[in-house]
Amino acid sequence: MRSTNGHAPHVAPETAPAPPEVAILNAVQSAIGGNPTVVKAARGMSHFGEHALGWVGIAAVGWLADKPRRRQWAGVAVGAVGAHAASIVIKRIVRRPRPNDPSVQVNVSTPSKLSFPSSHATSTTAAAVLLGKLTGLPLPAVLVPPMLLSRVVLGVHYPSDVLAGSALGAASAAVVLAAEKRLDSDRTRKSLG
Repeated sequence: MRSTNGHAPHVAPETAPAPPEVAILNAVQSAIGGNPTVVKAARGMSHFGEHALGWVGIAAVGWLADKPRRRQWAGVAVGAVGAHAASIVIKRIVRRPRPNDPSVQVNVSTPSKLSFPSSHATSTTAAAVLLGKLTGLPLPAVLVPPMLLSRVVLGVHYPSDVLAGSALGAASAAVVLAAEKRLDSDRTRKSLG
């Protein structure tokens, strides 16, 4: 079809749909990310989870207050820090950049530009699993989903980043629990022998 001046008419380019993970980020941010209370809570969780320091602090308090279970409290700290370290190694290998779509609102600063996996999700899951085992409380169900959601609300991770981080954190906690079980078994064997 030609316009009256002999040139093809200007047709606005179709806007491509957002990639699925960006669409999820947009949906979460439009549903709850505009609420200042939600963003403030998410930022607080971000600061608490930075470098697993909040979890190390909780483990330190437990270690000081609960002498009979000091080894398990130390395990919480080791698990959270070990999970965080594992996530950093993977980030440096994968090198996936953080969300950078103009439609995504970034609501907190980050220490790096790397996104996969989420270190907050990794250390939180490890700590929650280990704390849950130690206390008998359903802490993974209570602590993990809000941390994962907070990273999406803040616009600093894709959903696959937080899911992979959580899986890595669960695996890290399993390693710590297996080591504790082995220590208990060795200790029992020595006391009987």
